[in-house]
Amino acid sequence: MIAIIDYDAGNLKSVEKALVSLGEEAIISRNRDEILAADKVILPGVGSFGEAMRMLKNYDLDKVVYEIVANETPLLGICLGMQLLFERSEESPEENGLGILKGEIVKIPDSPGLKVPHMGWNSLNLQYNGKLFRDISQNAYVYFVHSYYLKAREQEIVKATTDYSTLIHASVEKDHVFGCQFHPEKSSSVGLQILKNFARL
Repeated sequence: MIAIIDYDAGNLKSVEKALVSLGEEAIISRNRDEILAADKVILPGVGSFGEAMRMLKNYDLDKVVYEIVANETPLLGICLGMQLLFERSEESPEENGLGILKGEIVKIPDSPGLKVPHMGWNSLNLQYNGKLFRDISQNAYVYFVHSYYLKAREQEIVKATTDYSTLIHASVEKDHVFGCQFHPEKSSSVGLQILKNFARL
């Protein structure tokens, strides 16, 4: 069973729908016991970094995320959910992230002809044999919606990058913690394969 953390900051239903289409049992919950009983956990997220962190803390779900990591339960952060796993964001310098992974979230730089937020399909450069990308071809396209991007401090945890005005760390993996800046639940068959890979870890 896969638990999707509900802290009022995510497109939860589309993630749930994608998992159900793969034949997975999924629940949307903010109940500590339900989440900790799950085989795997997804932390989705849309909106601003600071407000999302405040809502996580409001529901005491920041503590639950730390428990998930301590228990070595596979955890997948999606979009803003991935960003929250890191230390800080330029978007909300007053609010620290969870600090589970090392790095910071910075603004996508302006570039002629490119709009921010970055909304649309971009190809992935896969590296370091990420577990999420089994049976995914190099340069596969996935769907992004974001104005800020990850700069991870540990290069070896970066399993996929993309180029949009700058080099963007698009997916990370360290031990049982995974993250995607893009939305696998909105990325057609490629995204479903990524979710399937996560579900079968």
